Amino acid sequence: MSRRILFVSSEVYPFAKTGGLADVSHSLPRALNAIYNVEVVMPLYRSIDKEKYNISPWGKPFDLLMGGVSYPLQFHSCTFEGIKYLFIYTPCLCDREFLYGTHEAGYEDNAIRFGLFSWAIMLLLKGEHYDIVHLNDWQSALVALLVNEESLISTKTIFTIHNLAYQGVFEHSVLKFIGIDERYFTMDALEFYNKVNFIKAGIAYAQSVTTVSPTYAKEILSHKYGCGLEGFLELHSYKLRGILNGIDAEHFSPVSDTALVATYNSVKGKRVSKSAFLKHIKLKGVTKPLFVFIGRFAEQKGMDLLIESLDKIAHMDCNIALLGEGANHFHEELTLLSQRHKNIHLTIKYDEAFAHQMYAASDFLLMPSLFEPCGLNQMIAFAYGSIPIVHHVGGLADTVKRFDGYDAASSYGYGVLFNTPKSRSFVGAVQKALDLYSDKKLFEEIANHNMKCDFSWTKSAKIYSDLYEKLLK
Repeated sequence: MSRRILFVSSEVYPFAKTGGLADVSHSLPRALNAIYNVEVVMPLYRSIDKEKYNISPWGKPFDLLMGGVSYPLQFHSCTFEGIKYLFIYTPCLCDREFLYGTHEAGYEDNAIRFGLFSWAIMLLLKGEHYDIVHLNDWQSALVALLVNEESLISTKTIFTIHNLAYQGVFEHSVLKFIGIDERYFTMDALEFYNKVNFIKAGIAYAQSVTTVSPTYAKEILSHKYGCGLEGFLELHSYKLRGILNGIDAEHFSPVSDTALVATYNSVKGKRVSKSAFLKHIKLKGVTKPLFVFIGRFAEQKGMDLLIESLDKIAHMDCNIALLGEGANHFHEELTLLSQRHKNIHLTIKYDEAFAHQMYAASDFLLMPSLFEPCGLNQMIAFAYGSIPIVHHVGGLADTVKRFDGYDAASSYGYGVLFNTPKSRSFVGAVQKALDLYSDKKLFEEIANHNMKCDFSWTKSAKIYSDLYEKLLK
């Protein structure tokens, strides 16, 4: 009989998405489902289209008691792409405009919201037998603590850190509202500078802790990238492992992507997409290199560095297209830059289909992240024949090799790297990209090589499977 895995995430594509966690929570369970019986559970946010995905109630509604307060709760379910999805609905958690709050601040009651999420997961684990519960990020980290408390549950726990910068830190007073005993308010458990830190529950109580690239697993043990938890992670480093994320090779495939004006299987086939895209956004110069940025407008993504450098880059012979959303001050600064330079186009929103069209049209992807646990954009860029320009950190260091060391026999993807997150270094990398673009033969050879590289989940799913089996021995 196939082992049962409950994969827990606060967001899953295509139901709800704010970032890469949703993509991973869609594609990794699909890869694992070839080996195990995988079910995915997430909140049933107000924004999710229940009719579109045929989501219906599962079981009867009931009340969940947490911290002395009764909350109405209802499970829902659907089957999508061969995976069973479970959804947790309670008004406090789900009836919001945003998943976690605005880009400027999270909801003040997020501790209660995701405390409810965690207790609801426990009800699933008590009602059904699962061999493994795979938890992701701070929103579900409390489950590891709750499972540890429940001696009758034999389920093994694995906790994955997707971005240590987001830890779920709240005032000490929330403990009584989320039904967690005061004895856990210690340095060895949830206490963090006299506050409660949800992610510490996952690190302390899960039987295995993973993060999303080998380099990031090493980086978070340092003061520079540990976000105040480097000592705590060092204490638990015996169970910490970096496993590189992958992408859904079917979803991100220029050969079959229905979002594109024309599919293609080599870099020459990109020309139709590039011409159509430039016409759509009213930029001229189809023979000029097109640089794109796709993602959150956030400090982590190197927005200060990008904004500081765009004036210089825009004076080069190129076009630039930016897609994303984030903090208002980034919106304002980028808007001014796009008004100042005729070769910069800005789109403030996130649109999945439009993002695919940008990958297909672009020659280079800009990724000046200050830190990057794994990054998926560079892998997607490889698949679409767009060469990434990246800061040599985290998962970017694990996936992008320097183009000037190009080896046609290698299985690695190649791009342009810079080592220091300074404007001079970043602009220098863009200049190197322009030099590469001027060498059409080498540019096309590298882009075509990258398109053939395998960044699917095949290898990493096997590593997760081995880890699961080790926990179950």
